[in-house]
Amino acid sequence: METSGAAEEEERGFAASLTARYSDWVVEELDELGGSFLLTDPAMPGHPIVYASRGLPALTGYPRRDVLGRNARLFQGAATDRAAVAGVREAVRGQRAHQVAIINYRRDGSPHWVLLHVAPVFHAADGRVLHFLAVQVPIAAATPRRAACRGPAVFAACREEARVEEELPCATHAGEVFVDIDKRGLETTRWLEAEEPRVASDCDKEKALSTASSIFSALNRYSKLTGLVVCGKRCDSVGIPALSSSLNLSLGRIKQSFVLTDRHLPDMPIVYASDAFLSLTGYSREEILGCNCRFLSGPDTSVDVLEEISRHICCEQACTVRLLNYRKDGSTFRDLLQVSPIRNASGKVAFHVWVHLDESAKCDFNGLTPEIWQLGAVGAVRVAVRSLSASGSLLRPAQ
Repeated sequence: METSGAAEEEERGFAASLTARYSDWVVEELDELGGSFLLTDPAMPGHPIVYASRGLPALTGYPRRDVLGRNARLFQGAATDRAAVAGVREAVRGQRAHQVAIINYRRDGSPHWVLLHVAPVFHAADGRVLHFLAVQVPIAAATPRRAACRGPAVFAACREEARVEEELPCATHAGEVFVDIDKRGLETTRWLEAEEPRVASDCDKEKALSTASSIFSALNRYSKLTGLVVCGKRCDSVGIPALSSSLNLSLGRIKQSFVLTDRHLPDMPIVYASDAFLSLTGYSREEILGCNCRFLSGPDTSVDVLEEISRHICCEQACTVRLLNYRKDGSTFRDLLQVSPIRNASGKVAFHVWVHLDESAKCDFNGLTPEIWQLGAVGAVRVAVRSLSASGSLLRPAQ
């Protein structure tokens, strides 16, 4: 009985890692998500698994309770590539997302290929790592052609650019994840000799990103109930070029609710937010500078509308959409959103402006339609950027 009681107490401790930071209902929400994934806590000794999805047993053979409290290296074995493990270790220590094809082991000792997607969950206000998520997507053997699939929309430029991630101090026990391979038998030798290395398809990668995006949406939605906000990128202004005082002054005269994002920076972060936007959403400027606009999304935000926005961004076109967005306190609002590219004096897109309007709010548009009222803000931003870019005064000079 004492052993059973101790085990239950330990399980409650792992659950508290989530409920204390998000809410008592977050576990139920995560249970509804598909796929095989884990959440680990780098602040706890041994960097243990504190949550396992319902899809994990089908892929790995491990009951969910059996993996709680253990380090995620339990899935590794003799054939697990040490270079791949080292890459994951460095990503965890550097507190950045990482994808790699790797051989893992099921509970019965059989090896299998998975695409492992690891990502940190940051506290939006102070940039602390609260958890790491690890998504496992099985990689099928190569076939002549594999079907393409469409992944979730993310607000980013349409080209993939090489990204240099800042190395940051790791959490107390973060380096303990994926560091050692436990010793399994070498009965997989024949399997390895016959098995060609598998490469994750674009569909596999998009599936991993889609699962991770759903996890972040759930955590973000429920973290707001405890006054916390989480995100998948370190949401601060480190590495974000500061706008010049002249541009800040010009933008500050615009009364509408809007943000400015920079498509040339990784993850298209917010570089300016108006006072009206802060009032509309409940966030402080410090919380959102450096974040991608997706932090406003939640469980009932339309993925199709987000994809429509992404397509227009890629094509450097303006669009007006209606969607459900979320404030910091978790309340929703019907958002009439106008997204437009802002070009500099040479005609190249320098920023995107996102003008938000709560359709349920009573506003005086001076006889104009809401859409024309928003276009007025777009025009004012456009004039400010073009005039200052001609004189090279968009960004603050480096100190």
